[in-house]
Amino acid sequence: MTNKQRVARTAFIFLVPTIVGLVIFRLIPIVWAFGLSFYKWKIFDTPVFIGWQNYIDIFNSHIALGVFANTAIFALIYVPGSIALALALAVLLNNSLRSSAFFRVSFFMPFITSTVAITLAWRWILSTKFGLLNNFLLFLGVDSPPAWLADPFWALPAVALVSVWKDVGFYMILLLAGLQTIDPVLYHAARVDGAGPFARFKRVTVPLLTRSLFFVLIIALVRSTQTFDITYALTSGGPAGASTTLAFYVYQKAFFDFEIGYASALSYIMCVLLGLFTLVNFYFRKRWVHE
Repeated sequence: MTNKQRVARTAFIFLVPTIVGLVIFRLIPIVWAFGLSFYKWKIFDTPVFIGWQNYIDIFNSHIALGVFANTAIFALIYVPGSIALALALAVLLNNSLRSSAFFRVSFFMPFITSTVAITLAWRWILSTKFGLLNNFLLFLGVDSPPAWLADPFWALPAVALVSVWKDVGFYMILLLAGLQTIDPVLYHAARVDGAGPFARFKRVTVPLLTRSLFFVLIIALVRSTQTFDITYALTSGGPAGASTTLAFYVYQKAFFDFEIGYASALSYIMCVLLGLFTLVNFYFRKRWVHE
């Protein structure tokens, strides 16, 4: 056996556990869920093949269409809000001051903190009568602050803003890593040419950070369709389904209504939509990402 064959065999041996895990816990469930999407199955009943009926029922359901609309609204708040705030924090903390390390850790901590602990704190902050936010608004002279988690108009934006607050530190770290790859000589040259802070940000920082921004955009888009834990802990999809997004609706249909086939069809619709949005982003990538 040659040295090249021995290396290949050793590599294969180390890869086998990962490959087995991917096949058993990823590939087989994905294929199995796709097959289930063509069945009507209530877990305790015998599965009945119904073809594309689950998909037809989803697009004919005003509840499901409302959930898609909620997911789109959530993404429109979460994705731009997370990226804009993360970029601002990354630019502010892109220095060698000792205090920067403290603030980097502080902003990153919510991302790794237990969601249950975070949502308990935010439920108190957003409480209608005893909440810190509403008491502050009353102090400022607002006569009737909104019931953030009980009002159908405010519930979804409240969940989205808490999600932004939790995840922005993660995106900040990614963008900060991108900022630290930019050669300081370019900023020095821009200053010599008379460029102010905003001009340097527009002409130097943003163009050279587009690869990191593209990566963060894809990650944020994926996470915007997978929100579950914060929704579950803050509103449980309420009031009256106003804050129910697609991932939470899949959970409801699968584990409350026990409609496994319907939930599988919802999952694949979510997967296809997310794939289409990702392909569109990759298509337009060459128009704004500087290599």
